[in-house]
Amino acid sequence: MKPDLRETLRTRILTGDGAMGTYLYGMGFPVGVSYEEFNLLRPEVIADVHRRYYEAGARIIETNTFSANLASLTNYGLDNEVEAVNRAGVRIARSAVGSDAFVVGAVGSIRAGKRKNMSTGKLERLFRQQIDALLTEGVDGILLETFYDLEEALIALRIVRGLSGTPVICQFAVEKEAVLIDGQPVETAFERLRLEGADVVGFNCRSGPNGILRAIDTLSGDLRLPLSVYPNAGIPDYVDGKYIYGTTPEYFAQYARTFADRGARIIGGCCGTTPEHIAAIAAALDGYVPQPAAAVDPAEPEQPARTERIVVQDREARKREAENAEATIVDLVKRRHTVIVELDPPRDLDIQKFMDGAKALRAVKADAVTMADNSLAVTRMSNIALAALVQEQVGIRPLVHIACRDRNLIGTQSHMMGLDALGIDHVLAVTGDPARFGDLPDSSSVYDLTSFEMIRMIKQLNEGMAFSGKPLKQKANFITGAAFNPNVKYLDKAIARLEKKIDTGADYIMTQPVYDKELIVRIAEATKHLQVPIFIGIMPLASGRNAEYLHNEVPGIQLSDDVRKRMAGLEGEAGRAEGVRIAEELLDTAMDCFKGIYLITPFMFYGMTVKLTEYVWRKTGSLTI
Repeated sequence: MKPDLRETLRTRILTGDGAMGTYLYGMGFPVGVSYEEFNLLRPEVIADVHRRYYEAGARIIETNTFSANLASLTNYGLDNEVEAVNRAGVRIARSAVGSDAFVVGAVGSIRAGKRKNMSTGKLERLFRQQIDALLTEGVDGILLETFYDLEEALIALRIVRGLSGTPVICQFAVEKEAVLIDGQPVETAFERLRLEGADVVGFNCRSGPNGILRAIDTLSGDLRLPLSVYPNAGIPDYVDGKYIYGTTPEYFAQYARTFADRGARIIGGCCGTTPEHIAAIAAALDGYVPQPAAAVDPAEPEQPARTERIVVQDREARKREAENAEATIVDLVKRRHTVIVELDPPRDLDIQKFMDGAKALRAVKADAVTMADNSLAVTRMSNIALAALVQEQVGIRPLVHIACRDRNLIGTQSHMMGLDALGIDHVLAVTGDPARFGDLPDSSSVYDLTSFEMIRMIKQLNEGMAFSGKPLKQKANFITGAAFNPNVKYLDKAIARLEKKIDTGADYIMTQPVYDKELIVRIAEATKHLQVPIFIGIMPLASGRNAEYLHNEVPGIQLSDDVRKRMAGLEGEAGRAEGVRIAEELLDTAMDCFKGIYLITPFMFYGMTVKLTEYVWRKTGSLTI
């Protein structure tokens, strides 16, 4: 007789399985269909996926039922198939794996996104229908996963407890910066779940290994329950018409024992993970004997920067002020080195740190502050509002990113007309990460325009023509940039794509951050024929963990082996100091190759980019300290 899951977790760490939906997508099955319906239509495909994970070492196998509730299945005309889909999911999983594996019924959040206002009574009915079917078929446990709302998780947990004493795992989707679940401290939320009968608590989705570890590191004290973790394989990139997750199995293996040391007793994978990732986790945990969770320092808080006093030569200062008042950044970069600095808009309603950062950058004569447009599909304050405030209250040029993801043609033209009215004329056209990978995964990605089309249509506004072709009575005057990712295997192909953006009308280029001096030189050589200026991206590393996260989980960023070795193990002030030193060394090469410098501020540590801006001016002789 198989032991109870609870008993097993007291003495063992179990490897969970990996993704189902993204794995099916990678196998060629299209999005926009119900993968849960495959339990009825293509059971052999689902069984094969379960088998691959089992053979890779997974001993907790999730049923293919994450969205097998009435609210979701109704979208596909499967109103009457809820019980059949769920029960078939259990049978398929059970038949595909050995008797030593625990089959747990996967139940996802219902109230996320567009259904956030669904009543408690309706939620109870929907959860009860799905959970009852899973329990009837005899699962070894229930996995409540990718929940955002503590109260919704409690509703589902109470349904299980009212029907059965089967083990329940409760997992939340949180971001790496998050310390709250539904407005409550994580420990408080987990304790409420324990008191209601949860057996395991943890995190899945939304973040890769680094983000999940940061979430764990916010915990303090004894949770009195084992942890489970199912990270994503980093952030997906859009390559050749497909979404690709780049985080390697080796990187997952490095984190597996760290998770175990922190008290995790179930370690698997979520979006983007494959049997190869699970095999790496299983191999890393082979022979591991669970120990009490190691003491962990609390997550490193963001510290306000101390700006060194800079004495600016009066003549040089007046000259620079006059240049900035009249010239565009394209004009400036033709004359001298020019510095653009990125500050992320806040994710809450407090703008004080952002404004302090903009003022500090203004004090050291940065030429522009650039603001992303809900980068990584995570909701942030409107960059057009912050741009207006920065322009009016700080007196530094704003440069705003415009993402194709969030607005249709009507909204995009309206947005651009508003920028023109505000006198904000420097923009960067970007595609934007898909909404499904952000903090509101049920929101829609619009993509009426590609970045190429966005550039062309913005330039059309400069001719006094609306997107529709109708006259606008006067002309806009946008200076339009394009994004460029040089961290690719085939640089020549990336350059060819860049040439098309320039042909479409791009006035300047901003690159993804580069961490390799040799690559900077290669980029300069490969782009020397281009007739528009390039602002080379430099983002200082904040810590060793930050370095590994960027290298392994963020598409478009690759660190050299030397940089990773130098940052390894460094945290806090020591990590930031070394990150600035590495960035200065990169600037030594970058400034020889490019006059355009694009500094990216990590985690709002604007003191780092203030120092790097000063460094640029010291090298050019523009400032004396």
